[in-house]
Amino acid sequence: MITHSAEETRNLGKRLAAMLQPGDVILLKGDLGAGKSEFSRGIARGLGINGPVPSPSFTILNAYDEGNIPLYHFDWYRLESAEEIYEMGMEEQLGGDGIALIEWFEKAKECVPSRALLVEIRTIDEETREIAFYPQGGFPFQEDQLL
Repeated sequence: MITHSAEETRNLGKRLAAMLQPGDVILLKGDLGAGKSEFSRGIARGLGINGPVPSPSFTILNAYDEGNIPLYHFDWYRLESAEEIYEMGMEEQLGGDGIALIEWFEKAKECVPSRALLVEIRTIDEETREIAFYPQGGFPFQEDQLL
């Protein structure tokens, strides 16, 4: 799918949120500045979270429970190893009662459940993004539901 602005990227995330169920894991892949945080904000809005949704770059995890379903927004960019996930007890939020949204999941692949939706965001130009969806491990997803 192609988006032509940050707003369109957020709206696509919002439409995806309507399809999500507790326990779902969304993996976000893309370069710095590709739009992972904008897409995440859209998912948060779609789940009924109205407050600020900053990137959890320094905190590693931002948890939101004011929406329809809890949202656990991870950013593993600063992780040195997967052990840090276990040391902080964050594995409990993966596949649990809410939606786990993980930026930079590649830093701790061994912590990622096999059933997940990989969302790859690629920069085309300053405003345009190509967003592709890759269901893994039997994740129930049909792209035409986003249209």
